[in-house]
Amino acid sequence: MKTTLSLFLIGMMLVFLSGCKESQEKQEANNETQPEFKGKIAKTYEESEEWWPKKKRPPKDAPNVIVFLLDDVGFAQVGSFGGLIKTPNIDALADNGLRYNNFHTTALCSPSRATLMAGRNPHMIGLGSHALTAMGFPGYNAIVPPSAKSVANYLEEEGYVNYALGKWDHTPLYEVSQIGPFDRWPSDEGFAHGYNFMAADVHQFIPVMWDDHHPEPYRKAEHLDKDLADRAIDWITGHKSLDKELPFMMLWASGSMHSPHHAPDDYIAKYKGKFDMGWDKVREMILANQIELGIAPVNTKLSKRIDELPSWESLNDDEKKMYARQLEVFAAQMDHVDHQIGRVIETLKRIGEFDNTLIIVTADNGASGEGGLAGTFNETYALNGMQTPFDANMRNYDNWGQ
Repeated sequence: MKTTLSLFLIGMMLVFLSGCKESQEKQEANNETQPEFKGKIAKTYEESEEWWPKKKRPPKDAPNVIVFLLDDVGFAQVGSFGGLIKTPNIDALADNGLRYNNFHTTALCSPSRATLMAGRNPHMIGLGSHALTAMGFPGYNAIVPPSAKSVANYLEEEGYVNYALGKWDHTPLYEVSQIGPFDRWPSDEGFAHGYNFMAADVHQFIPVMWDDHHPEPYRKAEHLDKDLADRAIDWITGHKSLDKELPFMMLWASGSMHSPHHAPDDYIAKYKGKFDMGWDKVREMILANQIELGIAPVNTKLSKRIDELPSWESLNDDEKKMYARQLEVFAAQMDHVDHQIGRVIETLKRIGEFDNTLIIVTADNGASGEGGLAGTFNETYALNGMQTPFDANMRNYDNWGQ
């Protein structure tokens, strides 16, 4: 017993001494990076001269940057790209800026979002697949190398203060906890503050959120997109009231239009009956709008509808009712997130920062078919490789979007 205890104590002392040596080496390395003192140290304070290293600041008139990153939004679902959904705030930005119609992306959110921030192809930053299914192989481990830092890291080095709001899903699932490690969280990718859900999707009315590295108490929300806009407004106005000349970068990453499709009742009511013409006619109307806007070439033809998707006219009355409802709720959620973007834009205008802010509105991987051909009231079906029975969806018709 005494021998075992002695060996244990010796082992602990060796670990302690090793730790002391590592700490000393780190301190010495840190001292080498300390700026040279340019003041004066004399025998008395009166004879001495204080000196402070100059804080790094971006160039004068450097712009603020906001990236509004939407989820699972397709090319044809925004008004300024020919869509039938009301998106006046995004459309106003498009009318005052540039529209791009040749955006290359991956078919998953994690790789698309991480590559947007790093400016690298997904396999080069360990995200050949979704971070939630990270594997211990090169290109798939969700570990971004230091040589591929995010744009927020570079802006931080230039003196920007950066904020991350909303979806953050390129941290490996096994690292999402309050003990980290935090190397692949917003805090290590150049963001001073984060208010995020660290997953592929989130319940918009009962969100599971992280405030920096701290899990938020479980609570009900009016709608998460409204919370994200509220937080963005608080951070922007607080930042500019403290230092108006200091620019910021903000990643505002809504969970809309990823499942679950949730929207306030009054927004859903706005679209009642708006899609009763059915999906075949919707496609024709959107393409006509795109050609008129110049988004699509004049000779563009619709692709052939896949065999697994029936024509609208072949559906019975219940099927038309159910699928029109799904379109209405999707549109309502898109309309609602546009309104929240508008609230942030209006704040920039109110405090005189709009004209000095670079604003980017984009989506990750385009429209998604996770709900299956019939849609679903519960994504657990899709996660288990199952199609949702139509009768099960119909029983939840009155609760769709809530």
